[in-house]
Amino acid sequence: MKEELIRFAAKWHEGQKRKYTFEPYINHCIEVAELAEANHISFGYEIGLFHDLLEDTLCSESDLKLLLSSNYSSSEVDFIINGVVALTDIYIPANFPSLNREKRKVLEAERLAGILPTYQSVKYCDLINNTISIVERDPSFAVAYLAEKKYILSLMNKGNIDLYNTALNIVGL
Repeated sequence: MKEELIRFAAKWHEGQKRKYTFEPYINHCIEVAELAEANHISFGYEIGLFHDLLEDTLCSESDLKLLLSSNYSSSEVDFIINGVVALTDIYIPANFPSLNREKRKVLEAERLAGILPTYQSVKYCDLINNTISIVERDPSFAVAYLAEKKYILSLMNKGNIDLYNTALNIVGL
């Protein structure tokens, strides 16, 4: 089953490369999924694997639902899709061109504070994976990035405690 999910996500992320490493973007999605699964997050593998699909590809909720419907109950499908939607950034330049990065990040952090703990837990996995890469490869940008993540974590604090503590440590809190 995992192979089918990975193939689906890889198809949608085809051609995308990870900033700094230039490796296939799907590797990041798999790493987030595996970290969520290793921490026993309910449907964390699926949500982690698909966390950037709606934001970074032309994949639709309907496409995702069609894939998941053959192997999951309707309530499980809804939970997974709702998680992917919850982790899809809303406050992006295309949606809010008049807002600067700082204001968009504050609004996004406030929104993330209200998502379900399970979804916050997957977001911690994403944050952990991204932070390691950014701190290693772009120290000048990392200063602003870490400040943004510290703010997010100050609000988004209802998820898995072990992942939360790992995220806090990685951003320097």
